[in-house]
Amino acid sequence: MSENVVHVDGFFMRFGDVEVIKGLSFDVYAGETFGFLGSNGSGKTTTVRALLGIYTPTAGVLNVYGAPFRPGVSGALGYLPEERGLYKKESVIDTMSYFGRLKGMSAAAARKFSLDYLERVELADKAGVKLEKLSGGQQQKVQLGVTIMNDPKLLILDEPTKGFDPVNRRLLMGIIEERKAAGATIIMITHQMDEVERLCDRILLLKDGVSRAYGTVVEVQEEFGGTVVRAQVDGTLPESSSYRIISQTNGNVEIDPLGADTTDLLTSLVSSGVRVRSFEPTRRSLDSIFVEVYGEDAIQD
Repeated sequence: MSENVVHVDGFFMRFGDVEVIKGLSFDVYAGETFGFLGSNGSGKTTTVRALLGIYTPTAGVLNVYGAPFRPGVSGALGYLPEERGLYKKESVIDTMSYFGRLKGMSAAAARKFSLDYLERVELADKAGVKLEKLSGGQQQKVQLGVTIMNDPKLLILDEPTKGFDPVNRRLLMGIIEERKAAGATIIMITHQMDEVERLCDRILLLKDGVSRAYGTVVEVQEEFGGTVVRAQVDGTLPESSSYRIISQTNGNVEIDPLGADTTDLLTSLVSSGVRVRSFEPTRRSLDSIFVEVYGEDAIQD
């Protein structure tokens, strides 16, 4: 097994009479991308803040590289919070250069990285512009640049592509993949299940301060039903005791065959008069698992 970069064991967090985290335990291993998932209010941010020493845990162990986190001691760490924390009255290049100096880079190195990065994310023409003049998505690009600029060994990214269009999401996902290829360990907090399926090695589903699933993506898919069928049918697929409809939208259905042979399921559907346009046995989507665990409202959040 790889080195533990993050180790959480028996973590409890109480605010007054409210217990927010209830005996949480998990590990994040060197070089992996770990999906830390949950709906709003599930306890993700509380866990990250306790891990970074912002909150003092009620009980439990939270270690980064074998010890409680201390800036400058626990190894280079880059944290991208969901709430942006930049100096909006300053220019983009001055802000990035300033943070680079705080992270131990020389003035020349910080400025060079900043200009190269802005070129990469198509913001080179905004270098001299005050941050308050940028759109939310543009500010998020700058924030990510600040997060990765000192080549941190551990990245904690909270909703890194929130509010991005598909083109910019792909751009940012490419940058994150590059950091992993360079050896970084990444913790991703996101609601975008396609990003999780593409990038994450292992995941934890947190609900009401309790782990609801933990393991590799495939292990979690197996835990929630293993093989399913994604099909496209004319009209609406009727309910049946021989299968379970996981989701159904505009003729696109995801079906749990309840352990039956998928070929027999297809034969049964066709013989019952269902017009099947496509039929693909596959693993259950993380989207449908997310909905099952957290409910439809979590997707809207």
